Parts: sequence; C-alpha cells; structure tokens
Amino acid sequence: MMPQQTTTLLTQYLDFIKKENLFLKGDRLLLTVSGGVDSVVLCELTQQAGFDFVIAHANFGLRGAESERDETFVRQLGEKYGRPVLVKKFETERIAREKKWSVQVAARTLRYDWFAELVAAGKQEGREAVAEWIVTAHHADDNLETALMNYFKGTGIAGLRGIVPRQQRTVRPLLFARKKELLRFATERGLEWVEDSSNASDKYTRNYFRLQLIPGIQQVFPQAEENMRANLNRFREIEQLYQEAVSRHKSKLLEIRGQEIHIPLLKWKKVVPLHTITYEIIRDYGFTAHQTGEVIELMDAITGSYIQSSDYRIIRNRNWMIISPLPAEQSSVVVIGEEDQQIQFPAGELRIKKIPAGAPLASAAHIAQLDADKIQFPLLLRKLKKGDYFYPLGMPKKKKLGRFLSDLKIALPERENTWVLEGDKKILWVVGRRIDDRFKITPATRSILQITIAASQSAGYE
Repeated sequence: MMPQQTTTLLTQYLDFIKKENLFLKGDRLLLTVSGGVDSVVLCELTQQAGFDFVIAHANFGLRGAESERDETFVRQLGEKYGRPVLVKKFETERIAREKKWSVQVAARTLRYDWFAELVAAGKQEGREAVAEWIVTAHHADDNLETALMNYFKGTGIAGLRGIVPRQQRTVRPLLFARKKELLRFATERGLEWVEDSSNASDKYTRNYFRLQLIPGIQQVFPQAEENMRANLNRFREIEQLYQEAVSRHKSKLLEIRGQEIHIPLLKWKKVVPLHTITYEIIRDYGFTAHQTGEVIELMDAITGSYIQSSDYRIIRNRNWMIISPLPAEQSSVVVIGEEDQQIQFPAGELRIKKIPAGAPLASAAHIAQLDADKIQFPLLLRKLKKGDYFYPLGMPKKKKLGRFLSDLKIALPERENTWVLEGDKKILWVVGRRIDDRFKITPATRSILQITIAASQSAGYE
C-alpha cells in the first residue's frame, strides 16, 4: 500500500499543474535533472502522473569526479524510468573567464541556453523539438531564497514575487512544496539521490541565505518562513495590478516610429509616480535602475543631450524624448567612378546620369542637379563627420553641417544617418537635403550631372 504522504504529494503536484495551467497530459516534458533530491522527486512524481518526459543533465565539470558521478547517476535514473537522457558537458570555468562572468552566472546561462535549444531550436531548424516544456525542480524554499536575494539586490516589485510557475517555455511544478516535504517523500519511497558537496558551503550567495540568513531571522521571528511564503502570493497578485497600471501609462506615452520610441516631453514629466514609471519605460532598453535619476535630469537638459545603455540612447530633442538604437557599425564610404550609373548604399540607391544644359530644373530634395564641368571624379559617398562644412545653396558663407541639420530641426539619430557626396575634398550634396552653392547650375553651365536617390523606407529622405 502506498504511504499517505505519497498520495498527498502527488495529488498536490497534479492540482498545482492544473491550477497554474502549466502543461497538458499529451505534452512532452524536458525534465532538468541534476541528481539531487529535488530533481529525483520531480522524476518520480512525473512518472507516477503518467506524463511523457525526457531527462536533460548539464555536466559543468566543476567538481571533478563528483561531476562524473552525477552524470552516471542521472543516466541510471533514465534507465530506471525507461526515459531518454540527454547530457551536455560544458567548459564552464573557461567560458566564465572569457565572458568575465562568475562561475554561477556562466553555469546558469549555459544550461538554460541549452535547454531552450532543445525545446525551440529544433523547430527552427525544421526538426521536431525534443520536448515542449522545460521543467525545473524549483520548490517553495528556493522561491523564498530568490525573493530575499532579489529584495537585497533591488530588483523591484517583480523580484519580490520570486519565481513564477510559468515563464515562457519554462515551468516549475514543485513550487507548492517545501524542501522537507520532498525529502520526506523521497525517504518514504526509498528513492536514491546524490548530494552536491558545494551545497554545504555558504560561500555562494544562495547557500548563505539558506544556511545563515534565514535561520538567523527565524531565531527572532519563528514564523518568518510561513509569513514570507504568504507574502510571495500577495506580491505576485500585486505585481499583476502593478503591470496593468504600467501598461496603461506606456500606452498613453510611447509612440513607435520605426525603430525609435518617441515620448512627448511634457507628458512624461507630468507622470505620477515619475520615478517608477520612468524606470519601467527605460528598463526594456537595457537601462538600469541607477540611471532612472539621470533620465529624469535629462528632461531638463539642452537639446541633443543623451545618455545610453549598451544598445540604446535616450535623447532630449526639443519637445520629445527619443529612445533610439545605437548606430549600427556599417561601411561608411562608397567610391563612385565617372562611369557608374547606379550605386547601392545602406540608405538606398543613387542613380547618376548626365543631362543637357537647359533641361527643366528639379526642385525635389531627393534630386541633385550639379554643374558637371565643376565636378572631379572619383566621388565619395560617406556619412557625415565632425567638422564637415559646405556652402548651402543660396548662401554666400560656409556653414557647419551639424549646425545646418540642427537648424532644420533634424533629430540626432537622423543626423547621424546623414550621407554626403564629396568630390575633390568638397561636399557637393548633403544627400536628400541641399546641394553646395559652388556647384549650382548657372547660365554658363554646359552639362548637368543629375543624381537621384531612391531611398529605403527607413532613410527618411523626402
């Protein structure tokens, strides 16, 4: 006869899966198994529940013979349940050094990237995926430790709710269970597992919380663990309300224009609470909580001021705040010979031809008509650079190109994507904007060089 505890835990397991809508009976699961008691119990419950699953084991090679022992144990576990076992070995320490990560960050990144490949990449490559869901053995104690670590790291309200049962393709069906319940289940069932010797050391952050901090708190507040677990459920619901409110603010503020986000400056400044909403806007673009104050200060800075994250900038541009991707590295010089008639470049295509003097003059900004006799080939098509100047058509004096574009109220990202056509170290045309007065058509012109830009949709030329 099966012990009562077994029936109870299995029932709770199935109830939690149904309540959180984690997966269905016909789904195939990828169980991430280390060989410790948590993942061993996960295997046993999943087998008893009749779900289809595959076992995945990451060997990080960090504990020598112990790592090999764990791999062997997991392979034997697969034989016990008649399930396939997938194993991948990682050179974790080498990768951590190369990436300048901690060993813990490297191990986490490596294993979850591999799990994601097994679940999703197969479909992208035209093969059937190994499984539909990544299933981890995180339990209630893990959740509490995570929430406390997030609190001290300052991750905001999303961190206070701890680990969620379902996140994209990853599910955690043991979050309802305490560690002691899993141990009791494993003992009553006579299950075997392996112990990771590093779990006894408090040099790792999680182990310190588990072995030192939480027991110390319980000496003062004996009911601390129960109270904190109840708080996790409340914080999870609070976060849902919080995200709904944030989404409403974003929908009123953010205007998507191509790859950029434009936000009316005055509307943003009037938002309440300003600091919180600002952080929720910028965090999606790689900005940290510590940069929130800088963004708020940027609202009162001069036009053209900006701050940046690893991939984006926030630019103060008159009545707007613009969130823009950092300029992509790309070839910025194209050489044009006299015989060339069509030139491809990142902003579009140039079409070049000579037409006779006396032909109708074009007024469109995307067409340049120049005195052909004043032009020396080869020409250079390039991005603008600091210090560029030219003589704008109709003006007798030279003007810095940056000032010219600023006077036209061209925003910084568009300015940086401006191309110029240069000949004999003189700018002939600010592409799509204005020709140089020195190369304009005059009564003495005998031949006209006409250059037309057929721009890409994102180039912004008129």
